[in-house]
Amino acid sequence: MKSSLNKYNNLTQRVISGLIGATAIIGSAYLGEWFFLVVFLSICMFTIWEFYNLVGLDGMIPLKTFGSLSGGFIFLMFFLVERGTLSDKFFFLIFPLVSGIYLIKLYRKSDTKPFANIAITFLGILYVALPISLFNLAAFHLGRGTYSYEIIIGIMVILWASDSGAYFAGIKFGKRKLFERISPKKSWEGSIGGAITAIAAGFCLSHYFHVLTPVQWLVVSIIIIISGTYGDLVESLFKRSIAIKDSGSIIPGHGGFLDRFDSLLLSMPFIVAYIEII
Repeated sequence: MKSSLNKYNNLTQRVISGLIGATAIIGSAYLGEWFFLVVFLSICMFTIWEFYNLVGLDGMIPLKTFGSLSGGFIFLMFFLVERGTLSDKFFFLIFPLVSGIYLIKLYRKSDTKPFANIAITFLGILYVALPISLFNLAAFHLGRGTYSYEIIIGIMVILWASDSGAYFAGIKFGKRKLFERISPKKSWEGSIGGAITAIAAGFCLSHYFHVLTPVQWLVVSIIIIISGTYGDLVESLFKRSIAIKDSGSIIPGHGGFLDRFDSLLLSMPFIVAYIEII
């Protein structure tokens, strides 16, 4: 797909790849829990693998394969437990699994900074795999074993509305820098535009998706606006620390998986906490 889109400008690439990605995500969520599992598990593993590749550019040596497989295992465990296939006691399998990181590094003689690399491997799981795995709590929030595509699609639509609104408002009206030290291109005007489109999306969704009340959809929109912005800034801080512009080039017009899902990584813990509490 990447080579076929190279003939278009960046904006056109962004729109086309965005539509393709949105169709895949919305379609998988709507078709059922097993389609949701395949697509979001893939997103989880591709994103964490990309994270490990990037820290490798900075001289770190994380356990890419083991860390990525551990992240995928955590996502799968959340899915099976929330679905009711497994007892929540199986969550305890996560702890001995990730402890294997210490044992593997113990036998890596060439690693001169084993504990720094152990920490980076754990960071990939904490920063990427765990937040995406929390999506399962939202998907099955109505009760263990009861899958609902409405919250999944709703969260993603609001997130996309916020990102798109911020992108186009920033291009058209952006003047006042939001956080110039970390992300020189982000502006207050862009953030306000993203907030307006996110709230509008939440309002529209509340008329069709009744799994949450209109007020609850509004709260979810506000959570995404605030935490999503910070999630974007955190990823910008990460990229700046290793002196790169994009986390990858696999998604034309968007960069890498981290570029595309950075807002989600910080938003999901807050969204799930809110949904579980209410």
